[in-house]
Amino acid sequence: MKPKRHIRYEKVQIKSVLNAVKAPSMPFEWSINPYRGCMHGCSFCYARSTHSFLGEQADDAFQNHIFVKSDAPAVLREQLLKRARSKKGLDGIGRVAIGTATDPYQPREALEQLTLGCLEVLAEFQVPTTITTRSPLILRDLDLLKRMRLISVNLSVNTLNKTVWKAFEPSTPAPEKRLEAVRHLAEEGIPAGVFLAPVMPYITDRPEDLEELLAQAASCRSQFVMSSVMRLSTPEVKLWFFGALRQYDEHLAAAYGNMYHGSGYPPSEYRAKVKETVKALLSRYRLTDHEAFQERHKTTAVKAVANPAPEQICFTF
Repeated sequence: MKPKRHIRYEKVQIKSVLNAVKAPSMPFEWSINPYRGCMHGCSFCYARSTHSFLGEQADDAFQNHIFVKSDAPAVLREQLLKRARSKKGLDGIGRVAIGTATDPYQPREALEQLTLGCLEVLAEFQVPTTITTRSPLILRDLDLLKRMRLISVNLSVNTLNKTVWKAFEPSTPAPEKRLEAVRHLAEEGIPAGVFLAPVMPYITDRPEDLEELLAQAASCRSQFVMSSVMRLSTPEVKLWFFGALRQYDEHLAAAYGNMYHGSGYPPSEYRAKVKETVKALLSRYRLTDHEAFQERHKTTAVKAVANPAPEQICFTF
């Protein structure tokens, strides 16, 4: 019998929750993560190594020791108020992405409601926002999403194969539940789509598997699809992933060792091949590429409320 997980939650005080993103390759200017660590604990998660910044091991502590930024909504509001009252103002603040390092709708969110509180603040200030998650829990906030200046909601789904899902992300909601969340959001007028990420070499990259997933995305009215090949960007992430890989199929370890030797990415030739396959499938199923979708719906300017009334928002902790 699999031992029961013991998850420890630690509340931490923060000075900032709105973090500037300087990388020009990123399609957003700010990020928000109400939690550090993630109960989903996906074996390929590139954010696993961030736990080492706090003196934690980048192993199972990432999914079993969760840091809860309990004052995140209040801190966010103060940051936006400060900017609104400065010479910069909120015009042109750019886009905020929630869920860049940990899932903002991981199970603990049902109790803490920190993502909910942050979204309420972003709705109040009408800041353009994207949300990335693997959880249908986002449907809880449907009415709030309708009040936001929302660029997109991105549901990550990389396979419909239950054996693969259970091997590499066993603590996440079922893939079909995520696709149903896409359908529900789309039917309610929310710009929702699928992040086909990560594409895992030799595991989820067969054309027939990709086609099955994209066909389902189309039937669920996904408004866009973004695909991304798996990256293993740090030694900590590689070590953890290879442990899961050997349990899934030990014979793949050598192939992965060759593919990711000296790099966090597979060779460019492999990535180009996957990209072409996905591109052809997008055309076949009349799906929009995420980059094209963002260009079509690009929103960066914020017409903000300079001095919002305190009663406009209440925080739930």
